[in-house]
Amino acid sequence: MKRTLYTADHEAFRATVRTFLEKEVLPHYAQWEKDGIVSREAWLAAGRQGLLGLAVDEEYGGGGNPDFRYGAVLAEEFTRAGAPGLAIGLHNDIIGPYLTSLGTEEQKRRWLPGFCSGEIVTAIAMTEPGAGSDLQGIRTTAEDHGDHWILNGSKTFISNGILADLVVVVARTTPEGGAHGLSLLVVERGAEGFERGRNLDKIGQKSQDTAELFFRDVRVPKENLLGELNGAFVHLMTNLAQERLAIAVAGIAGAEHLLELTTRYVKEREAFGRPLARLQHIRFEIAEMATECAVTRTFVDRCIEEHCDQDGAGLDAVHASMAKWWATELQKRVADRCLQLHGGYGYMSEFPVARAYTDGRIQTIYGGTTEIMKEIIGRSLLG
Repeated sequence: MKRTLYTADHEAFRATVRTFLEKEVLPHYAQWEKDGIVSREAWLAAGRQGLLGLAVDEEYGGGGNPDFRYGAVLAEEFTRAGAPGLAIGLHNDIIGPYLTSLGTEEQKRRWLPGFCSGEIVTAIAMTEPGAGSDLQGIRTTAEDHGDHWILNGSKTFISNGILADLVVVVARTTPEGGAHGLSLLVVERGAEGFERGRNLDKIGQKSQDTAELFFRDVRVPKENLLGELNGAFVHLMTNLAQERLAIAVAGIAGAEHLLELTTRYVKEREAFGRPLARLQHIRFEIAEMATECAVTRTFVDRCIEEHCDQDGAGLDAVHASMAKWWATELQKRVADRCLQLHGGYGYMSEFPVARAYTDGRIQTIYGGTTEIMKEIIGRSLLG
Protein backbone atom coordinates (compact mmCIF):
# COMPACT_ATOMS: atom_id res chain seq x y z
CA MET A 1 0.00 0.00 0.00
CA LYS A 2 1.18 3.50 -0.76
CA ARG A 3 2.41 5.33 2.31
CA THR A 4 0.91 8.77 2.86
CA LEU A 5 2.91 9.70 5.95
CA TYR A 6 5.69 11.66 4.27
CA THR A 7 5.76 14.78 2.12
CA ALA A 8 8.19 15.74 -0.62
CA ASP A 9 10.28 17.56 2.00
CA HIS A 10 10.62 14.39 4.05
CA GLU A 11 11.67 12.42 0.99
CA ALA A 12 14.26 15.08 0.09
CA PHE A 13 15.60 14.73 3.63
CA ARG A 14 15.70 10.95 3.14
CA ALA A 15 17.94 11.46 0.10
CA THR A 16 20.25 13.61 2.23
CA VAL A 17 20.43 10.92 4.91
CA ARG A 18 21.25 8.24 2.34
CA THR A 19 24.05 10.36 0.90
CA PHE A 20 25.43 10.92 4.40
CA LEU A 21 25.37 7.18 5.08
CA GLU A 22 27.11 6.39 1.80
CA LYS A 23 29.87 8.97 2.31
CA GLU A 24 30.39 9.29 6.05
CA VAL A 25 29.24 6.03 7.63
CA LEU A 26 29.32 2.89 5.49
CA PRO A 27 32.94 3.24 4.29
CA HIS A 28 34.09 3.28 7.94
CA TYR A 29 31.55 1.02 9.57
CA ALA A 30 33.53 -2.22 9.51
CA GLN A 31 36.41 -0.51 11.27
CA TRP A 32 34.07 1.00 13.86
CA GLU A 33 32.70 -2.47 14.54
CA LYS A 34 36.24 -3.72 15.17
CA ASP A 35 37.06 -0.72 17.35
CA GLY A 36 33.86 -1.00 19.35
CA ILE A 37 33.17 2.70 18.89
CA VAL A 38 32.42 5.20 16.14
CA SER A 39 34.74 8.10 15.43
CA ARG A 40 33.98 11.54 16.80
CA GLU A 41 34.44 12.82 13.26
CA ALA A 42 31.23 11.01 12.31
CA TRP A 43 29.33 13.02 14.91
CA LEU A 44 30.86 16.25 13.64
CA ALA A 45 29.99 15.26 10.06
CA ALA A 46 26.39 14.62 11.14
CA GLY A 47 26.34 18.06 12.70
CA ARG A 48 27.67 19.70 9.54
CA GLN A 49 25.01 17.89 7.51
CA GLY A 50 22.25 19.20 9.78
CA LEU A 51 21.24 15.78 11.10
CA LEU A 52 21.63 16.67 14.80
CA GLY A 53 19.20 18.75 16.80
CA LEU A 54 16.46 18.68 14.18
CA ALA A 55 13.88 19.88 16.73
CA VAL A 56 16.17 22.37 18.48
CA ASP A 57 15.40 26.06 17.93
CA GLU A 58 17.49 27.72 15.23
CA GLU A 59 18.87 30.26 17.70
CA TYR A 60 20.81 27.42 19.35
CA GLY A 61 22.04 25.99 16.05
CA GLY A 62 19.30 23.44 15.48
CA GLY A 63 16.91 22.73 12.66
CA GLY A 64 13.97 24.43 14.32
CA ASN A 65 11.58 21.72 13.15
CA PRO A 66 9.81 19.61 15.80
CA ASP A 67 8.20 17.31 13.18
CA PHE A 68 9.02 13.80 14.45
CA ARG A 69 8.70 12.42 10.92
CA TYR A 70 12.22 13.64 10.16
CA GLY A 71 13.49 11.59 13.07
CA ALA A 72 11.50 8.65 11.74
CA VAL A 73 13.23 9.01 8.36
CA LEU A 74 16.61 8.91 10.11
CA ALA A 75 15.63 5.79 12.05
CA GLU A 76 14.39 4.03 8.92
CA GLU A 77 17.46 4.79 6.83
CA PHE A 78 20.04 3.95 9.50
CA THR A 79 18.24 0.67 10.17
CA ARG A 80 18.07 -0.25 6.49
CA ALA A 81 21.76 0.58 6.12
CA GLY A 82 22.60 -1.76 9.00
CA ALA A 83 24.34 1.06 10.84
CA PRO A 84 22.84 1.42 14.33
CA GLY A 85 26.21 2.22 15.90
CA LEU A 86 26.02 5.95 15.26
CA ALA A 87 23.24 6.58 17.78
CA ILE A 88 21.78 9.76 16.32
CA GLY A 89 18.25 8.69 17.26
CA LEU A 90 19.22 8.40 20.93
CA HIS A 91 20.80 11.84 20.78
CA ASN A 92 17.96 13.57 18.88
CA ASP A 93 14.75 11.82 19.86
CA ILE A 94 15.41 10.60 23.38
CA ILE A 95 17.87 12.99 25.04
CA GLY A 96 17.12 16.10 22.98
CA PRO A 97 13.58 16.57 24.38
CA TYR A 98 14.90 16.64 27.94
CA LEU A 99 17.25 19.50 27.09
CA THR A 100 14.78 21.50 25.02
CA SER A 101 11.73 21.09 27.25
CA LEU A 102 13.35 21.17 30.68
CA GLY A 103 16.50 23.22 30.19
CA THR A 104 16.78 26.76 31.49
CA GLU A 105 17.82 29.50 29.09
CA GLU A 106 21.36 29.36 30.50
CA GLN A 107 21.49 25.58 30.10
CA LYS A 108 20.23 25.75 26.54
CA ARG A 109 22.87 28.31 25.56
CA ARG A 110 25.56 26.25 27.27
CA TRP A 111 24.71 22.86 25.82
CA LEU A 112 22.52 23.01 22.71
CA PRO A 113 24.97 24.57 20.20
CA GLY A 114 27.43 21.71 20.80
CA PHE A 115 24.56 19.23 20.80
CA CYS A 116 23.66 20.37 17.28
CA SER A 117 27.21 20.59 15.93
CA GLY A 118 28.27 17.16 17.17
CA GLU A 119 30.86 18.60 19.54
CA ILE A 120 28.76 17.44 22.49
CA VAL A 121 27.69 13.78 22.41
CA THR A 122 24.98 12.91 24.93
CA ALA A 123 23.84 9.94 27.00
CA ILE A 124 21.14 9.28 29.56
CA ALA A 125 21.97 7.14 32.60
CA MET A 126 19.00 5.37 34.16
CA THR A 127 19.83 1.66 34.29
CA GLU A 128 21.82 0.36 37.25
CA PRO A 129 23.31 -3.08 37.98
CA GLY A 130 20.41 -3.78 40.34
CA ALA A 131 17.68 -1.76 38.66
CA GLY A 132 16.71 -2.11 35.01
CA SER A 133 13.20 -1.04 34.09
CA ASP A 134 12.37 -0.47 37.79
CA LEU A 135 12.97 3.21 38.50
CA GLN A 136 11.86 2.62 42.08
CA GLY A 137 15.02 0.58 42.58
CA ILE A 138 17.51 3.31 41.67
CA ARG A 139 20.27 3.60 44.28
CA THR A 140 22.44 6.40 42.84
CA THR A 141 22.17 9.29 45.29
CA ALA A 142 22.69 13.05 45.11
CA GLU A 143 23.11 14.86 48.44
CA ASP A 144 22.41 18.57 48.74
CA HIS A 145 25.54 20.51 49.75
CA GLY A 146 24.31 24.07 49.36
CA ASP A 147 25.51 25.30 45.97
CA HIS A 148 26.14 21.81 44.60
CA TRP A 149 25.15 18.15 44.77
CA ILE A 150 27.43 15.26 45.71
CA LEU A 151 26.64 12.36 43.40
CA ASN A 152 27.46 8.73 44.23
CA GLY A 153 26.51 5.53 42.47
CA SER A 154 26.93 3.54 39.29
CA LYS A 155 25.09 2.96 36.03
CA THR A 156 25.38 0.25 33.40
CA PHE A 157 24.37 -0.48 29.79
CA ILE A 158 24.70 3.24 29.00
CA SER A 159 24.60 3.88 25.24
CA ASN A 160 27.17 6.49 24.12
CA GLY A 161 28.75 5.94 27.53
CA ILE A 162 32.35 6.21 26.33
CA LEU A 163 31.92 9.11 23.90
CA ALA A 164 29.42 11.12 25.94
CA ASP A 165 30.41 14.65 26.90
CA LEU A 166 27.14 15.25 28.73
CA VAL A 167 25.28 12.60 30.72
CA VAL A 168 21.76 13.07 32.10
CA VAL A 169 21.84 11.06 35.34
CA VAL A 170 18.76 9.85 37.21
CA ALA A 171 19.51 10.03 40.94
CA ARG A 172 17.73 9.91 44.27
CA THR A 173 17.49 13.38 45.80
CA THR A 174 15.43 12.19 48.76
CA PRO A 175 16.27 9.23 51.01
CA GLU A 176 13.26 7.23 49.82
CA GLY A 177 13.68 7.97 46.10
CA GLY A 178 10.85 6.48 44.07
CA ALA A 179 8.20 8.38 42.15
CA HIS A 180 8.57 11.54 44.23
CA GLY A 181 12.25 11.51 45.05
CA LEU A 182 14.23 11.29 41.80
CA SER A 183 15.89 14.15 39.90
CA LEU A 184 17.81 14.61 36.67
CA LEU A 185 21.37 15.89 37.08
CA VAL A 186 23.65 16.69 34.16
CA VAL A 187 27.23 15.49 34.56
CA GLU A 188 29.76 16.90 32.13
CA ARG A 189 32.95 15.33 30.82
CA GLY A 190 35.91 15.95 33.09
CA ALA A 191 33.96 16.18 36.34
CA GLU A 192 36.18 14.95 39.17
CA GLY A 193 35.08 11.53 40.39
CA PHE A 194 33.21 10.70 37.17
CA GLU A 195 34.76 7.55 35.70
CA ARG A 196 33.90 5.29 32.79
CA GLY A 197 34.25 1.57 33.12
CA ARG A 198 34.40 -1.01 30.37
CA ASN A 199 33.16 -0.51 26.87
CA LEU A 200 30.85 -3.49 27.19
CA ASP A 201 31.24 -6.42 24.79
CA LYS A 202 27.80 -7.02 23.26
CA ILE A 203 26.55 -9.67 20.83
CA GLY A 204 25.42 -6.95 18.39
CA GLN A 205 25.70 -3.24 17.65
CA LYS A 206 29.43 -3.59 18.29
CA SER A 207 30.28 -0.05 17.16
CA GLN A 208 27.76 1.52 19.56
CA ASP A 209 29.80 2.26 22.68
CA THR A 210 27.91 0.96 25.71
CA ALA A 211 29.55 1.50 29.06
CA GLU A 212 29.50 1.30 32.81
CA LEU A 213 29.62 4.68 34.53
CA PHE A 214 30.80 5.37 38.08
CA PHE A 215 30.20 8.45 40.22
CA ARG A 216 32.34 8.83 43.32
CA ASP A 217 31.68 12.06 45.24
CA VAL A 218 31.10 13.91 41.98
CA ARG A 219 30.43 17.59 42.59
CA VAL A 220 27.50 18.63 40.38
CA PRO A 221 26.67 22.37 40.35
CA LYS A 222 23.11 23.27 41.31
CA GLU A 223 22.72 24.90 37.90
CA ASN A 224 23.05 21.42 36.36
CA LEU A 225 19.70 20.28 37.77
CA LEU A 226 17.53 19.55 34.73
CA GLY A 227 13.82 20.18 35.27
CA GLU A 228 12.10 20.16 38.64
CA LEU A 229 13.73 18.96 41.85
CA ASN A 230 12.30 15.50 42.62
CA GLY A 231 10.40 15.66 39.33
CA ALA A 232 12.40 13.13 37.30
CA PHE A 233 9.74 10.42 37.39
CA VAL A 234 7.19 12.66 35.67
CA HIS A 235 9.81 13.98 33.23
CA LEU A 236 10.83 10.45 32.28
CA MET A 237 7.26 9.28 31.78
CA THR A 238 6.54 12.32 29.59
CA ASN A 239 9.31 11.50 27.12
CA LEU A 240 9.00 7.71 27.07
CA ALA A 241 6.25 7.66 24.41
CA GLN A 242 8.54 9.24 21.82
CA GLU A 243 11.43 6.96 22.81
CA ARG A 244 9.30 3.86 22.39
CA LEU A 245 7.82 5.09 19.13
CA ALA A 246 11.32 5.70 17.76
CA ILE A 247 12.27 2.12 18.65
CA ALA A 248 9.11 0.85 16.96
CA VAL A 249 9.96 2.79 13.80
CA ALA A 250 13.36 1.11 13.68
CA GLY A 251 11.71 -2.25 14.40
CA ILE A 252 9.34 -2.26 11.45
CA ALA A 253 11.99 -0.76 9.15
CA GLY A 254 14.34 -3.56 10.14
CA ALA A 255 11.73 -6.24 9.50
CA GLU A 256 10.81 -4.80 6.10
CA HIS A 257 14.45 -4.60 5.04
CA LEU A 258 15.13 -8.19 6.04
CA LEU A 259 12.06 -9.27 4.07
CA GLU A 260 13.37 -7.42 1.00
CA LEU A 261 16.81 -9.05 1.30
CA THR A 262 15.35 -12.52 1.80
CA THR A 263 12.81 -12.23 -1.02
CA ARG A 264 15.66 -11.38 -3.37
CA TYR A 265 17.80 -14.21 -1.99
CA VAL A 266 15.22 -16.99 -2.39
CA LYS A 267 14.60 -15.92 -5.98
CA GLU A 268 18.30 -16.30 -6.78
CA ARG A 269 19.28 -19.28 -4.62
CA GLU A 270 18.68 -22.72 -6.12
CA ALA A 271 18.12 -26.01 -4.37
CA PHE A 272 17.12 -29.35 -5.88
CA GLY A 273 17.45 -27.86 -9.33
CA ARG A 274 15.13 -24.88 -8.94
CA PRO A 275 14.96 -21.54 -7.12
CA LEU A 276 13.94 -21.66 -3.48
CA ALA A 277 11.10 -19.30 -4.35
CA ARG A 278 9.43 -22.15 -6.28
CA LEU A 279 8.93 -24.15 -3.08
CA GLN A 280 5.51 -23.71 -1.49
CA HIS A 281 6.87 -23.57 2.05
CA ILE A 282 9.16 -20.69 1.11
CA ARG A 283 6.31 -18.82 -0.55
CA PHE A 284 4.16 -19.28 2.57
CA GLU A 285 6.96 -17.98 4.80
CA ILE A 286 7.40 -14.88 2.65
CA ALA A 287 3.64 -14.35 2.45
CA GLU A 288 3.25 -14.50 6.23
CA MET A 289 6.10 -12.09 6.89
CA ALA A 290 4.92 -9.68 4.20
CA THR A 291 1.43 -9.61 5.69
CA GLU A 292 2.69 -9.07 9.22
CA CYS A 293 4.96 -6.26 8.04
CA ALA A 294 2.16 -4.57 6.09
CA VAL A 295 -0.22 -4.63 9.07
CA THR A 296 2.47 -3.41 11.47
CA ARG A 297 3.58 -0.66 9.12
CA THR A 298 0.03 0.67 8.96
CA PHE A 299 -0.25 0.82 12.73
CA VAL A 300 3.17 2.38 13.31
CA ASP A 301 2.55 5.04 10.66
CA ARG A 302 -0.76 5.84 12.34
CA CYS A 303 1.06 6.20 15.67
CA ILE A 304 3.53 8.62 14.06
CA GLU A 305 0.64 10.68 12.71
CA GLU A 306 -0.93 10.78 16.16
CA HIS A 307 2.38 11.82 17.71
CA CYS A 308 2.78 14.62 15.18
CA ASP A 309 -0.79 15.92 15.53
CA GLN A 310 -0.32 19.50 16.69
CA ASP A 311 -3.98 19.76 17.74
CA GLY A 312 -3.85 16.70 19.98
CA ALA A 313 -1.94 15.59 23.05
CA GLY A 314 0.44 13.40 21.08
CA LEU A 315 0.78 9.63 21.20
CA ASP A 316 -0.28 8.19 24.55
CA ALA A 317 1.77 5.75 26.62
CA VAL A 318 -0.50 2.77 25.88
CA HIS A 319 -0.32 2.99 22.09
CA ALA A 320 3.41 3.74 22.24
CA SER A 321 3.81 0.54 24.27
CA MET A 322 1.71 -1.39 21.76
CA ALA A 323 3.82 -0.14 18.87
CA LYS A 324 7.07 -0.81 20.67
CA TRP A 325 6.45 -4.38 21.74
CA TRP A 326 4.68 -5.49 18.58
CA ALA A 327 7.12 -3.99 16.07
CA THR A 328 10.22 -5.16 17.90
CA GLU A 329 8.90 -8.67 18.49
CA LEU A 330 8.04 -8.78 14.78
CA GLN A 331 11.56 -7.66 13.94
CA LYS A 332 12.93 -10.48 16.10
CA ARG A 333 10.69 -13.10 14.47
CA VAL A 334 11.43 -11.92 10.95
CA ALA A 335 15.18 -11.86 11.62
CA ASP A 336 15.06 -15.44 12.86
CA ARG A 337 12.95 -16.68 9.94
CA CYS A 338 14.99 -14.82 7.34
CA LEU A 339 18.24 -16.17 8.74
CA GLN A 340 16.76 -19.68 8.51
CA LEU A 341 15.79 -19.14 4.88
CA HIS A 342 19.36 -18.10 4.10
CA GLY A 343 20.60 -21.45 5.37
CA GLY A 344 24.28 -21.66 6.24
CA TYR A 345 24.96 -18.31 4.62
CA GLY A 346 22.63 -16.67 7.11
CA TYR A 347 25.01 -17.67 9.89
CA MET A 348 27.95 -15.93 8.26
CA SER A 349 28.81 -12.52 9.75
CA GLU A 350 29.44 -10.92 6.37
CA PHE A 351 25.80 -11.45 5.38
CA PRO A 352 23.49 -8.55 6.33
CA VAL A 353 20.89 -10.95 7.70
CA ALA A 354 23.35 -12.26 10.29
CA ARG A 355 24.29 -8.77 11.47
CA ALA A 356 20.65 -7.73 11.56
CA TYR A 357 19.86 -10.78 13.69
CA THR A 358 22.32 -9.78 16.40
CA ASP A 359 22.01 -6.00 16.06
CA GLY A 360 18.24 -6.08 16.37
CA ARG A 361 17.98 -8.45 19.32
CA ILE A 362 18.25 -5.62 21.84
CA GLN A 363 15.15 -3.94 20.46
CA THR A 364 12.74 -5.94 22.64
CA ILE A 365 14.80 -5.06 25.74
CA TYR A 366 15.86 -1.40 25.80
CA GLY A 367 13.35 1.39 26.13
CA GLY A 368 11.31 -0.97 28.33
CA THR A 369 11.12 -4.72 27.80
CA THR A 370 8.24 -6.40 26.00
CA GLU A 371 7.00 -7.61 29.37
CA ILE A 372 6.89 -4.05 30.75
CA MET A 373 5.04 -2.88 27.62
CA LYS A 374 2.39 -5.56 28.12
CA GLU A 375 2.04 -4.62 31.78
CA ILE A 376 1.40 -0.98 30.84
CA ILE A 377 -1.24 -2.01 28.33
CA GLY A 378 -2.82 -4.51 30.69
CA ARG A 379 -3.08 -2.01 33.53
CA SER A 380 -4.80 0.48 31.22
CA LEU A 381 -7.44 -2.10 30.35
CA LEU A 382 -7.88 -3.91 33.65
CA GLY A 383 -6.80 -1.39 36.27
